[in-house]
Parts: sequence; structure tokens; C-alpha cells
Amino acid sequence: MNISQITEEDFKSFWPTLKLIIEAEETYAFDPQMSFEQAHHLWCGIPQVTYVAKEDDVILGSYYLKPNMAGPGSHVCNCGYMVTPAARGKGVARRLCEHSQDVAKELGYLAMQFNSVVSSNDIAVKLWQKLGYEIIGTIPQGFRHKKLGLVDSYIMYKQLNP
Repeated sequence: MNISQITEEDFKSFWPTLKLIIEAEETYAFDPQMSFEQAHHLWCGIPQVTYVAKEDDVILGSYYLKPNMAGPGSHVCNCGYMVTPAARGKGVARRLCEHSQDVAKELGYLAMQFNSVVSSNDIAVKLWQKLGYEIIGTIPQGFRHKKLGLVDSYIMYKQLNP
């Protein structure tokens, strides 16, 4: 698996996965009606860096990394990860998260925070915990899940340089 900074062509190939995930309304609080241009800006324009994982030129997943806050809070970063349906269960999310932590350290971040991990997304919650993230807060009924209705979401945090 090769992880590199995303290109315009990569994003075009990744767009169907992003669209599928946001339209499912199960893990991301993004507008399910978002256009390609809006999604590109959100995933590639706003973040400081965006990466894509590929194997034999096939997109497996992607992540973005950005400051979680500005000014005095800019030493904490935030990331978002998505894995293609065909690549799920193959360790792609773990590799992307490990890569993002290395990149975050190189960029001078001291910690990483996930602002809204949907509590019903057991696979992600357990993976992040295995990688050292702690649930530091719960937002009661903070996510409107398309199938389950209102569910809690978690704020998860990890110091990168303990």
C-alpha cells in the first residue's frame, strides 16, 4: 500500500466513495447533498494536507489533516478518514491513522482530536482506542443516524508526544 498526497485525479476517483459514505448518513455529519465541488473543497481545500492510499493504482482510502482550532489551540490537529467499501477490513484505516500521526508530528502538532466519532460506529471506536485514543467526552444524541435515529457521538483525543 502506498500513501501519498492526493492529486486532482485521485480525488475524482475517490469521489464515489466519499459520496456513498456521506449519503449513508451513518458516520459523517456532512451534507448528504454535497456537490463534487463542495466535497473537494471540504476534503482537499480546507485541510492542511490530504492523503490517499493506493494499491496498484486503485484507491483504498483517504484522510485529511488540519488544525482543530486556530491560535492558541492550533497545536491540536483533527483528521477525517474514509475507506472504500472494497478495502474495508484490510487494515487500511489503521495504516491511514498511523500515517496521519507521523505527518502530524512532522508538522509540529502535539495532539490529535476527533470531534465526532459516532458511537454506533463500533469498528472505528475500537480501532481508535487500540491506537491510543481516549473518549474524553460524549455528545448525547449528537448525531442523527439515518437508520438508528439519534445516537451519541464521542470526542476522542490522543497526545502525540507524551
